[in-house]
Amino acid sequence: MSADGDEATATLPEDRPHTHDDARAIIKLIQCSQCSYLLCEPMTLPCGNSLCKPCLPSRYKREHVTYPLDEGRSEALICPFTDCGLEHSLGDCSIDVTLSKLMGIVQECIATYKTDEKLGRLVATYTSADMGQLNYDSDDVSYKPIDPESSDAVHTFDTAVLENLKEAIRTELECQVCYQIMLDPLTTSCGHTFCRKCIARVLDHSNLCPMCRRRLPMTPGVQAEPSNKRITHVLQALLPDLLAARQAAADQEEVIDEDANLPLFPCTLAYPHMPTFLHIFEPRYRLMVRRAVEGGSRRFGMLMNNHSGHAQGALGRVHFVQYGTILHIERMEMFPDGRSLIQTRGLSRFRVLETSLLDGYLVGRVQRVDDIPLPEEEALEARETSGDQPASSEGPSAQLDCMSTQRLLEYGLQFVEEARSRSARWLHQRVLAAYGQPPTDPAIFPYWLASVLPIAEEEKYLLLPATSVRERLKITAGWIQRLEAARR
Repeated sequence: MSADGDEATATLPEDRPHTHDDARAIIKLIQCSQCSYLLCEPMTLPCGNSLCKPCLPSRYKREHVTYPLDEGRSEALICPFTDCGLEHSLGDCSIDVTLSKLMGIVQECIATYKTDEKLGRLVATYTSADMGQLNYDSDDVSYKPIDPESSDAVHTFDTAVLENLKEAIRTELECQVCYQIMLDPLTTSCGHTFCRKCIARVLDHSNLCPMCRRRLPMTPGVQAEPSNKRITHVLQALLPDLLAARQAAADQEEVIDEDANLPLFPCTLAYPHMPTFLHIFEPRYRLMVRRAVEGGSRRFGMLMNNHSGHAQGALGRVHFVQYGTILHIERMEMFPDGRSLIQTRGLSRFRVLETSLLDGYLVGRVQRVDDIPLPEEEALEARETSGDQPASSEGPSAQLDCMSTQRLLEYGLQFVEEARSRSARWLHQRVLAAYGQPPTDPAIFPYWLASVLPIAEEEKYLLLPATSVRERLKITAGWIQRLEAARR
């Protein structure tokens, strides 16, 4: 490649702008690593890598996968990036909205300088990449020598191009939840990018994208989801000062660290997505609830009492179990004597690591418990239902292993309908008014069934440590098998 400029390896004075030297690295930010052209219809894969849509590998039909039943999940591809190489569902691969807008902005910005006589390294390097003349893996770029008399003008020109470019892309790199520069950008399966913490907060309350309202097949904690590598590199390379200021502001935010100091209420079982109704009358828990409401979080942890007395992991023999659910107070009715009736809804599960007392009630350091990522969930179903592995046992439990995840859900829904036709007491209208109709989402159905089914709490508790949708459905299917056997 050749263009107006010095040798790429030339050493510049420390006080000279670095834009001129870094032209190759800057343009590499917007090049596809597969075809070496500038990104065209950029797609970000579930592993966080990005490439042009035409560079996607060939797709194939997936077998033995029924959950989730989202568009595109029946097809898959093998990731072409050497740092990944895993199978990706086509449903998780969408056009990256932010990268697409950035490419359009860069193209418009560069186009305004292409006719300038000073044509510097940045524009020339962009043009070479646009024409397919610059290999992505090549960092050795030679430039035509600059006339010494115009050297400063060319450097100034490159700096002006980059500054205008950074100003133009800044707005597109703001999170549409917090409206600040993205911090640890995470791209959803629908192609929208947000701060990791912002999308985690959204998923605590809804599984819909805040931009397009498409269902997001992501676990709420999003801790296992890779960051968008390309947008991360763009932020670090082009907007480092803004990114550092954003990180500093986030570090200084005075937010209650619920993972380190979560109020705990050993009382009953509670589940994510499900309502829990409580009568608060003990002074210590009246204080706890009041503090949660006045502090703004409106949250506390609910734990079941340890009726069996079994040791709870590293906690030992404590009077409560180690897995619980964070509840959010939705409604509160106060009585003149200080008692209250509160309606809560489960947000997420946690495991207690250690506890202490605060004014008579427990507070604890907890660890959030999330489901395994969807690719692992799908691989588990495919492995158990493909018939390729030998059965570990015979009987009813082995039959459940062979059922698809969708069939396990249908088995549960059919059981509910048959119980309804018999006018089972546990499906009284008052119960349905409180907990709603049986959900058709496989991830939520087990929690609903456990909330209404009259079986031992020790059995229901098994759902809380389970980190697979399929595992929870198999637990509930086992309950149904035993109940149906008892009726015969």
